[in-house]
Amino acid sequence: MPKPSNQIAKPKSCYFCQENISEADYKDTQTLRRFIYPYGKIIPKRRSGACAKHQRKIATAIKRARIMALMPFTNK
Repeated sequence: MPKPSNQIAKPKSCYFCQENISEADYKDTQTLRRFIYPYGKIIPKRRSGACAKHQRKIATAIKRARIMALMPFTNK
C-alpha cells in the first residue's frame, strides 16, 4: 500500500554515528546481527539507515565474520 503524499518519511540516522563507533568489528556479532535479515542477507543502506562509510564497513565486517564462522551465510 503506497504512502499518502502528504506524509514525509523521517530519515533514519546511522547507528554507528549516533553511538560514536568508528569501526564495525567483525567479532561483535550482536551488533552486526542488526544489519542482516533473519535469512542471512545484508540489509541495504536505504533500509538500515547507515551512512555510506559505515555501510561499507558493516558489509566488510559481516563478510569477515562469515568467513571466520562467527555468523552464518544463510539461515534455513
